[in-house]
Amino acid sequence: MQDREDEWAALMRAANVGDPAAYRRLLQGLAPVLRSIVRRGFARVGMTSAGEVEDVVQEALLAIHIKRHTWDPSAPIGPWVAAIARNKLIDNLRRRKQGVEVPIEEVADSLPDGAKGEELSGREIDRLLAVLSEGQRAVVRAVSVEGASIQETARRLGMSDGAVRVALHRGLKALAARFGRVGE
Repeated sequence: MQDREDEWAALMRAANVGDPAAYRRLLQGLAPVLRSIVRRGFARVGMTSAGEVEDVVQEALLAIHIKRHTWDPSAPIGPWVAAIARNKLIDNLRRRKQGVEVPIEEVADSLPDGAKGEELSGREIDRLLAVLSEGQRAVVRAVSVEGASIQETARRLGMSDGAVRVALHRGLKALAARFGRVGE
């Protein structure tokens, strides 16, 4: 194992200074390992598609190519490669948004009857949201109160999608901490 790690590190160093043959050998050596990591990851979630495995392996190899300058030559290369493979696997699974489908007839008896609890007035909502920063308040109001999507909110407030998600998470966390969690 250590021999393989040392060989990969030497090949990556050579590739990073412009040796195409070393780079080709490195990628050829990494591909079966990436394939194994991805195959195990898919197996953990009940998937076995060889085509999907190859797609993720190719994405990981491309990411290694693009990010090879970020590898620290004093650090082991194996964990760096494995992290890239896991991240690409996770990206693939997120893109799928694979969910479980259950026919409604099988769970109809366990669903709530649809009767809603007390609705909060606009004044009460304003009072609750007043504990948040202005940015968090705007995001929580847009997404949680008005029902806007993350993308709509980001566009309306001139923020990135990620910034909206962070503000929403932090705002809801602050509200839960201040007022207690409902239903727990």
